[in-house]
Amino acid sequence: MPKSFDRFRAHPWHGLPTGDQAPEIVDAYIEITPFDAVKYEIDKKTGYLRVDRPQGSSALPPTLYGFIPRTYCGDRVAALTPSAEIGDQDPLDICVLSQQRIERAEIVVPARVVGGIQLLDDGEADDKIVALLASDPVFAYAKEFKQLPEAVLNRIVHYFGTYKIDIAGEKPNPIEVVGTYGAEQARAVIAASIEDYDEMFGGSLGQRP
Repeated sequence: MPKSFDRFRAHPWHGLPTGDQAPEIVDAYIEITPFDAVKYEIDKKTGYLRVDRPQGSSALPPTLYGFIPRTYCGDRVAALTPSAEIGDQDPLDICVLSQQRIERAEIVVPARVVGGIQLLDDGEADDKIVALLASDPVFAYAKEFKQLPEAVLNRIVHYFGTYKIDIAGEKPNPIEVVGTYGAEQARAVIAASIEDYDEMFGGSLGQRP
């Protein structure tokens, strides 16, 4: 007789681990690939991917994109972003670069953290951690965000600075790119988001294995 939990799918936000080597190497749950013209987002109630909207412009995501399980952008994350009023109250977003094409979403990717992009979204801290597929030897040389090819960095920053622009020009862009940071700051943001999660979802839900 199988155990009862074997019959159920773990909720990607609350039921998957952050990673045994966090915040240096984390598990990233991927919602969107660089080939998706539609934005998918985790449904917080069910844990399944929900169609959110078509991408707002002709630009496609430059990397694998998702979030780090058991993280939450609350007061501690907001305190690390100048001018942030609050955190965006979502799991911490992460971009993962891979030399090979990965075309599937709803997968878990071991990701080595090298930096991040500091964003404000309508006054809310909305950091994007930047990481590399941990097992990818092509990027083994890069320990810091700025060691990646400049064209790659520019593409990532430009995408997240413009992906919410209203192409009809009727609404101002809610996104402000505050800046970028390296691996040490990224690890601090991840650690803060883990503490925010434990405070918000403490007890059995937030208990870490």
